[in-house]
Amino acid sequence: MAAQLIHLRFPPRPLHSLSVPLRCVGRDYKVYTRLAARRLTAKWFPKLRYALEEECVSCDVENSRGSNMLDGAINSSNGMDDFEGQLKNLFLEVRAKLEMGNKDDAVSLLQANFEAVKEQINAGFKGIEQAAILDTLALGYMGMGDFRTVEHLLNMLKDIVGDLHDDIPLMDSILMHMGSMYNTMGKFEEAICLYARGLKIIEQEFGTCSPFLITPLMGMAKALGFTGRVSEAVTLYHRAIDILENARGTENEDLVIPLSALGNLFISEGKATNAVDCFKRILDIYRKIYGEDNGKVGMAMCSLSHAVCAKGNINEAISMYKSGLQVIKDAKYMAVNDDLLEKMRTDLAELLHVAGREQEGRELLEECLLISEKHKGLEHPSSVTHLLNIAMSHSRSKNFAEAERLLRTCWHIMLRTVGPKDQSITVPMLHLAVTLYNLDRDEEAERLTLEVVRIREDAFGKESLPVGEALDCLVSIQMRLGNDDNDVLATLKRVLNIQEKEMGFESEEALTTLKKVVFYLDKMGKRDEKLPLQRRLSLLRRKYKQKVSV
Repeated sequence: MAAQLIHLRFPPRPLHSLSVPLRCVGRDYKVYTRLAARRLTAKWFPKLRYALEEECVSCDVENSRGSNMLDGAINSSNGMDDFEGQLKNLFLEVRAKLEMGNKDDAVSLLQANFEAVKEQINAGFKGIEQAAILDTLALGYMGMGDFRTVEHLLNMLKDIVGDLHDDIPLMDSILMHMGSMYNTMGKFEEAICLYARGLKIIEQEFGTCSPFLITPLMGMAKALGFTGRVSEAVTLYHRAIDILENARGTENEDLVIPLSALGNLFISEGKATNAVDCFKRILDIYRKIYGEDNGKVGMAMCSLSHAVCAKGNINEAISMYKSGLQVIKDAKYMAVNDDLLEKMRTDLAELLHVAGREQEGRELLEECLLISEKHKGLEHPSSVTHLLNIAMSHSRSKNFAEAERLLRTCWHIMLRTVGPKDQSITVPMLHLAVTLYNLDRDEEAERLTLEVVRIREDAFGKESLPVGEALDCLVSIQMRLGNDDNDVLATLKRVLNIQEKEMGFESEEALTTLKKVVFYLDKMGKRDEKLPLQRRLSLLRRKYKQKVSV
């Protein structure tokens, strides 16, 4: 979960005492509150916001906890009043209900408290107490993946915190949570603004070298990286690393998270050498702390192998990845059916395929399938991913008959589990259509692809990228079937429009489709329509002459 969670059974109502019944988890509670407008004392306020003393502050994730009210590490002797205790209890109860699978009870609890705080806001009370409650509720809905409700609550929060002063207690914690939630939802510009304000508050109170700055620095760097402001992101990651080195030393485990984030950013920007340096340092830290045979060392080796692969040393990367997995296995660091370990085996299989070692990769994918079947049973829905991967491996090796068999098994499982109209079923269907095309069974491939188009249009909209993907397959099939040129051209234009909208006018996908459109316009003698597109195609060809065969 992006940020920690809380449980407020009794939302405070400033300025007067009152009694209001609240429906909560099938029971009636009454809300008894007293004046809650007093300012929290400076003596214990830093401990309210941060879980540990400054020299021990944790920075284990980008959204490391910024407030004691979120993690329960509060000493009541510090003067903690009922309000913060109630927030902590709400967090704990909602989290417990979600962990036990009682989502409906969690929703009822959150909704009851939302109605109470909304009544306060409508009555004109828009202070830090209301902001803290909304923050808590937003974190609760975030925990269950209800982004629509989270966004609504964040909009309410922005209206309140925008009118509050920076020196109000809890303000920085709320800003950190808001930034984290916006990051999770992909709203990075909003996250940057909130983290920047929180960073300023913490700098003013604790200085520019405090470990308390790690949370906003990491969150802001993440958002900057996703918005393309890479140099700014790198600067912030380096600042976070420098702060931790000065506070903890150069071989402290807390450095792993910012080093990993920085390394991944370097990989995404094609700076593989810099990425290797980051992940090598992580490996050295783990080896020094835990020794050669610890599972964390194996994990670090697997991470480093990705950077080594990005540098172009694929066989070295494969060897390192295998060694890392062996360390994890020998250390019994994870269960054999652990989801993360499964993903790592799949990643290694992908590397093996890229290196042309398809049989080795396929054997690893088959091992994943056998483990899944052993622990979850035959034809369990989770086996679909493994069957798809193995089918794609066979297709890569041109074993289309075996690929067809596996894809039909996938389709059968999904028909039974999600039904014939669920959009997820179109994944094996479309792969099956491509396989049938490769087996020269074009009519069957066309029927299947048309059904995929219909399902995806209903699920995503007629101009969506998933529909464009299906249409792209359809048009290739129909071209070989010799369908009417006007129909084929119309479909090609539709694909081109979707690709231009979703991927950009200069994307390689749009270039490929544009070539087909120009070909058909020329074939049909539509010179006036062809010429401007041909000029555009020539410009794009020059741009991609190193990437696309022309």
